[in-house]
Amino acid sequence: MVADFVRDFAKLLANHPEDIEVDFKQINDGYAEITIYANRADAGKIIGKEGKMIGAIKTIISGCKAKDGVSYKVNVKPKD
Repeated sequence: MVADFVRDFAKLLANHPEDIEVDFKQINDGYAEITIYANRADAGKIIGKEGKMIGAIKTIISGCKAKDGVSYKVNVKPKD
């Protein structure tokens, strides 16, 4: 559910939405990692000026922690 939201939101921001891939890894019961792979030109747009866009994404996702008790770490990496 959270990974789908991140994927859809990143596609809305990107100039090349077909290049967006999201990798979701459940580390343990209380921790998960989401990695967004984007076109090199779009990675900066997803991070945003001074990290404000990715910060906003993390803030929205932190609301999910209240519901399911899982902490999420979000990374953005350029797709090679």
